[in-house]
Amino acid sequence: MPQKKVTLFIVSHQTGETKKVIIPTAWIKAATFMAAVLILVIVAGLMDYFGLMVQTIENKKLHVENAQMLKQFQIVEGKVSSLENSLERVKSFTTKLKLITNIDAEDRVTQLTMGQKTAPGQGIDEYEPMEQRPPVDFLTGQDSQFAPPQQPNIKTGELAHEKANSDFSSLVVRIDRAVRETQLKEQSVIELWESLSERQSLLNATPNVKPARGWITSKFGYRLNPFNGKQAMHAGLDIAATPGSPVYAPADGIVTFASYDESYGKLISIDHGYGVSTRFGHNSQIYVHIGQKISKWDVIGAVGNTGRSTGPHLHYEVRIGGTPVDPMNFILDE
Repeated sequence: MPQKKVTLFIVSHQTGETKKVIIPTAWIKAATFMAAVLILVIVAGLMDYFGLMVQTIENKKLHVENAQMLKQFQIVEGKVSSLENSLERVKSFTTKLKLITNIDAEDRVTQLTMGQKTAPGQGIDEYEPMEQRPPVDFLTGQDSQFAPPQQPNIKTGELAHEKANSDFSSLVVRIDRAVRETQLKEQSVIELWESLSERQSLLNATPNVKPARGWITSKFGYRLNPFNGKQAMHAGLDIAATPGSPVYAPADGIVTFASYDESYGKLISIDHGYGVSTRFGHNSQIYVHIGQKISKWDVIGAVGNTGRSTGPHLHYEVRIGGTPVDPMNFILDE
C-alpha cells in the first residue's frame, strides 16, 4: 500500500521560483502528536508551578499566623506566671496579716516568737561582720532611693522570661488552678478585711514595714560575733544603706529612748503598745525625743555608723515583752 504524502508548493514572490516539498503524512501525524504532548507538558508544568506558588503563599500565611499565636501564647503564659506569683505574695501577705492581728495577745506572742531564740546564758549580738557588708562607695553608687527592681523587659509583645511549661495542656491546668486559688484567696481576704476593720488600732500599732530602704545584709538568728569570734544571737535585721538615708517609723507609737548607747550608738526605741517595741541602732542623726508620739512612716532618724558598727547600716529590732523576735514575721512589704 503506497504511503500517503502531502505536497507543499513554496513560491518566491521576488524570483517567481517554485519549490515543491513532499512530506509524508506519518511525519505530520508524529509532529502533531509531539506538539500536543509538548503543550500538555507545558500546561501541566504551569499548573504545578502556580499550585506551588499558591501553596507557598498559604504556607507563609500559616507561618505568620502560627508566629502570632505563639507570641500570644507566650504573653498569656507570662500573665499566668505573674498571676501565680501574685497569688503567692497574697498568700504570704494574708498569712502575716492574720498572724500579726490575732486578737488573742498570748497566742500572738507565741506565734510571732516562733523560730530561733536566745539560749540560756547565750549572748545577743547585733553587729554585722565586715566581710558581709558592701563598701560605702558601692552603697552610695547604687543608691537612688533604693528603687524597686524593674519588671522584665517587654520586646515586641513577648515577655523576656525563661520559657517553662509552654505546653498548652499544662498551661490550661495552671490557669484552672490559679482561678480556683484566686476564688479561695478572695474569700480569705474578705474574711480578713472584716476582721481588720475591728482591729484597726492593733494593725496601726504593728511594725509591719521595713524601716529603711536598703539591702538586708544580716538576718535574725545565730552567727559568729565579728569582734570576739563567739557564736551569739543576732537580735534583729541589719539593713545596709547610704549614710544619711531616712529611717522610718514602722508603726504608730511613743518614743521611749532617743540618745546614745555604747553598743547601739545613736539609738531610738519606740513602744507600740500590745507588748511590742522596736529599736533602731547606729543612726547618724536622731529626729525625735523621748515621749514624742509618732505615726507610721514618720522620719525618726538617719542611717549611720555610730556605736559598735563595722559599716553604715540600720540595726532594726522588734521585741515582744522585751524578748527579741524575728522582724521578718511582721514585715509585709518584703
